[in-house]
Amino acid sequence: MNTIELIDRLEQDKSLQKEEWITLVESASEENREYAAHKARALADRYYGKEIYVRGLIEFTNYCKNDCYYCGIRCSNKKANRYRLSEEDILACCEEGDRLGFRTFVLQGGEDPYYTDDKIVDIVREIKRRYPEHAVTLSIGERERESYERFFAAGADRYLLRHETANDTHYRKLHPESMSLSHRKQCLRDLKEIGYQTGCGFMVGSPGQTAADLAEDFLFIHELHPEMIGIGPFIPHQDTPFANETQGTLEQTLYLLSLLRIMQPDVLLPATTALATIHPRGRELGILAGANVLMPNLSPVAVRAKYSLYDGKVCTGDEAAECRNCLERRVESVGYHTVVARGDNISILR
Repeated sequence: MNTIELIDRLEQDKSLQKEEWITLVESASEENREYAAHKARALADRYYGKEIYVRGLIEFTNYCKNDCYYCGIRCSNKKANRYRLSEEDILACCEEGDRLGFRTFVLQGGEDPYYTDDKIVDIVREIKRRYPEHAVTLSIGERERESYERFFAAGADRYLLRHETANDTHYRKLHPESMSLSHRKQCLRDLKEIGYQTGCGFMVGSPGQTAADLAEDFLFIHELHPEMIGIGPFIPHQDTPFANETQGTLEQTLYLLSLLRIMQPDVLLPATTALATIHPRGRELGILAGANVLMPNLSPVAVRAKYSLYDGKVCTGDEAAECRNCLERRVESVGYHTVVARGDNISILR
């Protein structure tokens, strides 16, 4: 079966066997990428129309207890300029976001023990008290199920936890021994069971990644059936062990975005900051490949550059939430328009 036929069957069956996924991943010719993107965009339009959802991102701490080999805020990076936002700082970001029209706040940070369960509960509860109709998304890493249950009870709606890779051997190449892929996957399953709209995702082109690894990512995502999937190219950071590794490519990232949309047509699929970092029109190209979410930055200007997961991260200009008009014009240039509604994942056609 040729690649075009495999893409057609993926659209029909929403799943493939591992060897078929490997074939598909390895067959990223320009013709196949364009065919997949055309199908993906048509499916996104069918489910979501011409709407691109915008979420306000608040990067509230760059402290992290983990030492992931690819990450610029890993605990052993002594050159990182650390910061934490207070609850008042976070609420000020939300106030500004609400003024700008945002209806979803994404609280993202390293795995920082300073933010205990009690602190997170207090922050979430206060945001929901002030903005009861707004969605709150957490992206704060691995916690135990009891913690996730407390955050959900406090009002958190969504949780983003990228699994990074679904293959244990590859996971070991990216993370220290203290971390476990099985625990990360269990966290994602717990989040789904508790009732969160759950997001996972992986890096594209990370060191040691093979087509077989990516096939396992697709199989895991199909099994989990998350409401959101975040993928982006691996970009090296100068103060990590992977400083001299090769960056992931725009072409492969866009192709895999399209395949994800075809596999799960109703998914919320961001055009990530990493995509915008490696190409000046990364967001627009992501949308044309099937993405339908953007997350501009609501963090205080003084800390944006400090949340440095990788080198060259976009943190000013269009990435700033204040530049809403710039973002809207970019989206309109490819035939779409931004909306600030919550944009909950849908499972039925409009």
